[in-house]
Amino acid sequence: MYYLMTVRIPAFIRQLGVFLWPQGDDAPPSSPLTIRRDVVVLACVWVMGLLLLLEAKADLGLFLFWNILALSTAAMHSFASRSLIPGVRGRKRPLLRYLLKAFLVLLVAMVPVGYLVVVLTNDHYDRGPVFAMLNSLFQFLFTVPLSWVLYRRRARGQEAIEGLKQELGQSEATLELLRSQINPHFLFNALNTLYGTALQENGERTAQGIQMLGDMMRFMLHENHQPRILLARELDYLRNYVELQSLRIATSPGISLDTALDEVPLGSSIAPMLLIPFVENAFKHGISLQHKSWIKVSLHVTDNRLYFDVYNSIHPKSEATLPDETSGLGLANVRQRLALLYPGRHELAIRQTLGEYFVHLTLEL
Repeated sequence: MYYLMTVRIPAFIRQLGVFLWPQGDDAPPSSPLTIRRDVVVLACVWVMGLLLLLEAKADLGLFLFWNILALSTAAMHSFASRSLIPGVRGRKRPLLRYLLKAFLVLLVAMVPVGYLVVVLTNDHYDRGPVFAMLNSLFQFLFTVPLSWVLYRRRARGQEAIEGLKQELGQSEATLELLRSQINPHFLFNALNTLYGTALQENGERTAQGIQMLGDMMRFMLHENHQPRILLARELDYLRNYVELQSLRIATSPGISLDTALDEVPLGSSIAPMLLIPFVENAFKHGISLQHKSWIKVSLHVTDNRLYFDVYNSIHPKSEATLPDETSGLGLANVRQRLALLYPGRHELAIRQTLGEYFVHLTLEL
């Protein structure tokens, strides 16, 4: 009996739960699925109670009361979840109205419950009224409040899920609208036209810049939305960005740019756009046309670990220079994405001295 109570019955309840409600807790609080789940749990408790009574060799009256109590609890909870509580939602003092209705229902239910006890026990109205009163008191003190709490909790959870679905739908609709407004075919055709024109006019640097910009836009439109991409594609985007910035600073001898981006293993993947914010930040704040500046970027992969370092010079800003908040937001976003996508699989160190800013990222691919 001990093995049955502690091992077999709990295992059966778990398996039954997986079979009956695979959808989780997202069903509405008054749906048949939710009520069926509660009734099944109550039935399991009822069976365990019967086994305990058998083990204790309880008398027939206690068996009878336990069965009536379990049946009444299931009926009261189902009726409250399907009718009583939904009927008072949105009205003034819903809890008071619910308690009043539940009290009236239990008051009326005392008559059939008492009669049932009399018929089953063949007594002369000795146990019937007592059983009926105790049952109604239990339902009003325990089942009625518990049904209210469960319903309200599930209703709040359902409202939160619906709100998240609405926000997600609006975000997806906004994203699709932006994508439709930025017609990629038009942009790529325009870039191809400018690229051909630059070559005709012997503007090799201009043509090179247009080609790299087109590659970056193609990456942003077609690969950036994927959960993971090949590390080689992320590295191509990073190289294009660095080369495009190199064209801008090519005529400035006081600016030093040193990159060491090693080849990466085939098949290695990474979440997109994790590396570029650090390099963007370096070009935003490490370049000055009035002072000597430098940027150093290195990346290599060893034993499925990525090591990424970015150094850049920093320069004092004049009071007239407005603070750039996008850099801070970009780095904060990267920190959040790393925490969500690579928990326990990354190390990010950011240091700043009077003249240099340093970022070191170690990432387990």
